[in-house]
Amino acid sequence: MVLIDDLNHYLYQNTEVPSFLWRSGSYSVLLGVHTICWAALHGFNKTETHGMDRFLDLLKARSDYRTRTKGLLTVSNHISVLDDPVIWGVLPLSFAVSHSHQNHRWSFASHDLCFTNSILSHFFTLGQVLPTHRIKHSIYGGLFQPTFTEGVRLLSRIDSDGLSYNPHCATVPEYKPVTQTIFSKLNQAADSAVPSIKWPRNAIDPLSPLSTEHGLQAPAYPSYPNDVRVYNAPSRYACNSYSWVHIFPEGFIHQTETNQRYMRYFKWGVSRLILEPPEAPDLVPMFIEGTDQIMHESRGFPKFIPRLFKRVSVTFGDEVDMEAAFGDLRKRWRQICDRENEVILNEQMQAELAQAKKQGVKINKKDLLQHKKMLLDSMYEVQLGVVSEKLKWDPEVVELRKECARRVRDEVLKVRRLRGYADEDPKGGLAETWKIEGPKREGRKEDGSWVKET
Repeated sequence: MVLIDDLNHYLYQNTEVPSFLWRSGSYSVLLGVHTICWAALHGFNKTETHGMDRFLDLLKARSDYRTRTKGLLTVSNHISVLDDPVIWGVLPLSFAVSHSHQNHRWSFASHDLCFTNSILSHFFTLGQVLPTHRIKHSIYGGLFQPTFTEGVRLLSRIDSDGLSYNPHCATVPEYKPVTQTIFSKLNQAADSAVPSIKWPRNAIDPLSPLSTEHGLQAPAYPSYPNDVRVYNAPSRYACNSYSWVHIFPEGFIHQTETNQRYMRYFKWGVSRLILEPPEAPDLVPMFIEGTDQIMHESRGFPKFIPRLFKRVSVTFGDEVDMEAAFGDLRKRWRQICDRENEVILNEQMQAELAQAKKQGVKINKKDLLQHKKMLLDSMYEVQLGVVSEKLKWDPEVVELRKECARRVRDEVLKVRRLRGYADEDPKGGLAETWKIEGPKREGRKEDGSWVKET
C-alpha cells in the first residue's frame, strides 16, 4: 500500500461545494433530462412502480448532506441502453425540482461513447456521470480505474477542511498536490498555487472555491494516466458526502424473453463499492422490466429512435441489512488491508525504536500500540479507494470480491422473485457459466438472448 512517507506527495485540499455556476449547470442538466424521461415514461408508455414510496422516503431523509451518516448504493439488472437515465423518470417531477443535485444519483458511463469531446464531457459530468473505460475498448478498463476511486469515496464521508489522497492526479500535467502530511492542516494554501488547468477543454468547475479563494487547482482527476482531458472530482466536495451511486453490475445489456428476465453474473466492481467505504452504504436492489422493448437490440430502421407505447415497470426492493448480508466480508477486507499496512508500519516502528533506544528514550508499549492503531486507521482512511498492486489480485481478495458480487446479485434476485419470475439456475451467477457464449461478446446468443457491452 502507500508508505507513510509518501502520503505528503499526493494530498489535495477539499472544499465544501462547487461554484454557483457549476451547481446551476448541474441542476439544469439533471432537471432537463429528468423532465424528458418523466414525460416519455408517463406520456408515451404505460409505467408502473413498486416500492417507490419507501424509496422516496429514503431519499428525502438524505436530502441534507450534512446529516447523512452513510452512502446509498442502488443496483439493478440492465436490459436497455436507456436504462439510465430513463428509469429515474419514474420518480416524481416534483422531486427533481425541489431536490438539488446533491441528492441525485451518480452513475457510470463509457468513456469512448459519452466523453469523446469537451461538450459531451461537460454534459455528462454535469449530469453526475463518471467516465468509465471498457476493457474491450481500452487498456485502462477494469475495476481499478480512477473512476472507481471516485465511486468508493462518494459513498464515504468527505471533510471540507481535510485533505484527499489520490495518486491519479499526479499524472495530470501541471496538477500539483498540496505539500502537507496527513497529520497537519494547511497553513498558507496560496503558497501552493500552480498554473490552472484550462477550461473549457477540461470538464472542471472554472470558478471553484479552491481556485478563486485559495489559488489552488479546481478539483479534477483523469480517467486514465495522461488523459487528454480531466474531469471534475466530486469526491473533493463535502456536499457529496455519503452520496447516492447507481451501478449496473452485469456490465452488459442483457435482453431475454419477457417471461424469463434472467441475469448475467455480476462483475466485481460492485464489490469495491460495498467493501471499501468505511461505513457500509445502504443498499437498495431494483428490478427493471420493459425498457428493453423501447430500445431492443434487434430493432430495425430507424435504429436510433425509441419505440413508444410499451409497458415499463421499476421495482424497488427493501433496504438490505448490511451487517447481516456483508458484515463478515467487510471485516475481512479491513483485516487484509491492516495486515498489509502493518508490515510497513512494523518496519518503520522498528527503526524508530532502535533510534529511541540509542538515545536512551523509554517508550511505553501500551502507548506504542495505541499509536500504531491510530496510524493504521489514518492509512486506511487516506488510501480510501486506492488498492495496492498486491491486493488487486491477491487470491484471498479475489474470492472476497466474487462472494460479495454473488451476494449482491442474490439481493436483486429477491426483487425479481417478487415480480413472479421462476427461480434461476444457480449457475447463472458464475462467470464460468457464461464462457460458453464463446468469443463473440455482443449480439444474439444461442439461447435467444441479446447482449451488448455498456
